[in-house]
Amino acid sequence: MTKPDDFDLQAFLPYLLNQAAEEASLGFQKVYKDRYGLLRSEWRVLFHLGIFGRLTATEIGAQGKVHKTKVSRAVQRLADRRLVKRARSEEDRRVEWLELTPAGEKVYRDLREVAQGYEGSLLAQLSEAEMQTLKGMLLKLAGRTN
Repeated sequence: MTKPDDFDLQAFLPYLLNQAAEEASLGFQKVYKDRYGLLRSEWRVLFHLGIFGRLTATEIGAQGKVHKTKVSRAVQRLADRRLVKRARSEEDRRVEWLELTPAGEKVYRDLREVAQGYEGSLLAQLSEAEMQTLKGMLLKLAGRTN
C-alpha cells in the first residue's frame, strides 16, 4: 500500500495566491466580459494604455507580466473593435506604438470606475491594518517596494 502524500496543496503559497487571485477576479471579470465582451488579456492591455498612454506591446507584456502572444492577440482584437489604434514608429519600423482610441478611452474610464468600486468592496472585508499589510506583502512578493 502506498503512503499518502503529505504535501498540503491547499496551503502551498503559490497555489493559495492563485486561488485568491482567481476568486478576487471573478466579480470584475463578469463586468468586463458582460459589458464589453473583453477577455482578461484585453482588459489588461486596455488598462495599461489607459493608465500609461502610448506603449508598445513589448512594454505592456513586460509591465503586466503577460506573454507576448497573449498581448499580440489582445491588441489585434482591440484594434479590430476600434478600441486601440496602432502606428508604426518612424525611427524603427519594427516597433508599433499602441494608443486607445476615443471609444477605447470611454471603455477604459467606465471599467476603471467599476474596478475602483470592486476593489473597495473586496477591501471592505478587511480592516485598514489588514489591507495595508496585505498590499505591502503582495508588493514585496511581486518584487516591488511600497
